Amino acid sequence: MNATGTILDADGIRRAVRRIAHEIVEANQGASGLALVGIQRGGAVLARRIAEQIEAIEGTRPLVGALDVTLYRDDLAQRGIQPQPQPSDLPDIEGKTVVLVDDVLMTGRTVRAALDGMNDFGRPRTVRLAVLVDRGHRELPIRADLVGKNIPTSAHDDVRVMLEELDGSDSVIVVSGRVPA
Repeated sequence: MNATGTILDADGIRRAVRRIAHEIVEANQGASGLALVGIQRGGAVLARRIAEQIEAIEGTRPLVGALDVTLYRDDLAQRGIQPQPQPSDLPDIEGKTVVLVDDVLMTGRTVRAALDGMNDFGRPRTVRLAVLVDRGHRELPIRADLVGKNIPTSAHDDVRVMLEELDGSDSVIVVSGRVPA
């Protein structure tokens, strides 16, 4: 079975990004000392969108960067993935409040890799995690601080986040019945 369902359309993604931006501003009491670090690829796009919203709210754009975690992952060989690293471009994160941004949170392994990778760029004061979609199924004790949408899924489902900058349109869909690799 390969049933597909749309979980978020373009308006839903826009509202989720705006809400996450407001929550970041409220928790940080503004944009001062704030850096957004998006995990390549989808998280980097979302980090830029959140930064635009924060700038609209506060009149100040937070620092924004992109982090590739490919070489920090511990599960590439198990998944049979050939690494294709992308460039990382991080601002100065030393002593900053960093909001790590990703599109989908599942096992927590990507976030763990991102935390390892960020250590190569500096030591933030604090790190918070923002995700567009939290689908459960953790393998590590990692929890998102800011979530656009919680989507209970089967471990065999495939959650696909499509973003205009990468895919030509915005949506989040779930394809059920994927056979595990």
